[in-house]
Amino acid sequence: MAFNPANNIQDLQYFGEFGGVNPSISDSSTYTFLSAKTMFDTFEGNADGCYLYSRHTTPSNLYLGEALAAMEGTETANVSASGMGAITPVLLQLCKSGDHIVSSRTIYGGTYAFLKNFTPRFNIQTSFVDITKLDVVEAAITANTKVLYCEAVSNPLLEVADITGLARLAKKYNLKLVVDNTFSPLSISPAKLGADIVIHSLTKFINGSSDTVGGVVCGTQVFIDELRNVNNGASMLLGATMDSLRAASVLKNLRTLHIRMKQHSHNATYLANKFQEDGLKTVYPGLESHPSHELFKSMMNDEYGFGGMLTIDVGNIDKANELMELMQKRNLGYLAVSLGFYKTLFSAPGTSTSSEIPEDEQAEMGLTDGLIRFSIGLDNDIKRTYTIMRECMEELNILELEMV
Repeated sequence: MAFNPANNIQDLQYFGEFGGVNPSISDSSTYTFLSAKTMFDTFEGNADGCYLYSRHTTPSNLYLGEALAAMEGTETANVSASGMGAITPVLLQLCKSGDHIVSSRTIYGGTYAFLKNFTPRFNIQTSFVDITKLDVVEAAITANTKVLYCEAVSNPLLEVADITGLARLAKKYNLKLVVDNTFSPLSISPAKLGADIVIHSLTKFINGSSDTVGGVVCGTQVFIDELRNVNNGASMLLGATMDSLRAASVLKNLRTLHIRMKQHSHNATYLANKFQEDGLKTVYPGLESHPSHELFKSMMNDEYGFGGMLTIDVGNIDKANELMELMQKRNLGYLAVSLGFYKTLFSAPGTSTSSEIPEDEQAEMGLTDGLIRFSIGLDNDIKRTYTIMRECMEELNILELEMV
């Protein structure tokens, strides 16, 4: 039977303490024991089902982690207080002083800044490469390399990683392949394609309501236990713990993710095709013009589509800002960072979410100042949305400029 991540979530059955259809929220920071020995055993990690202190974990966090592991097809998962609170412990757990990471050059600005500016303090170096070229990736691997790092669909350029090909390289050189799947939940299942560890910012599509910050690491039981180890676990010792109330909230929203992703993908596909027909430089994995369209198709879980993220390039930052301000004024969405909200969000990543990347490196990777990143919302009438967007572009003479 084909892997279906939404079915795996649906098949989980949780009851609340008093028979509620939602699991009870564990609203405690610490937990009592009936014997001192059980407390000792729990500290040592030898007492399954016992809880010690909420920085270790909570029942609410375990429920959410179990559901996310089921979605990604991994043995287990560990939730955290943010997406960066998932990414940073993973890389620090896998690497020590003197080690090396090969990373995609197009990644979220916060991840880039961590690898470029922060990990060198621990003598951990990173080579940033074009992740779409496996020969370039392989050439960057050294004797000290421990991790291949990428985003399944990159932020913000929407490059698509060949996860199966990268997994072969990781296996060949005994590396760990870590994939951030934030842009493509349900659509792509990296662990099923060979990734060792899958990360999400739960803040985005998975939660979907822009009211919670969170992250998750999905992987083997052995690796998650290492992250949680009280003596040397990076997640445990760095302390980016998700609050139980937030975990319960995300779990409830996760149950509608399959419905939302289908609508996000439907709307994004419609707009991308229309923008491209209008002569705009449009990037969306669902377009046949996307250089990795066929690759995405070969990896995807069909029914969830190509995701809700697309970009257009309107030539320069002034035009980008004018268009975004006008679209917000016309109630087409919000000029805001982040993604996965029910309304469309748009931003110019070169001056926002990717601003940590130096301008020369932005230019080298093709990130122009006229690029607008869209997280397409759940609009019921996407044709009406497009009509108004086109009116905004015509008012600013953007379509005429693009067609010249």
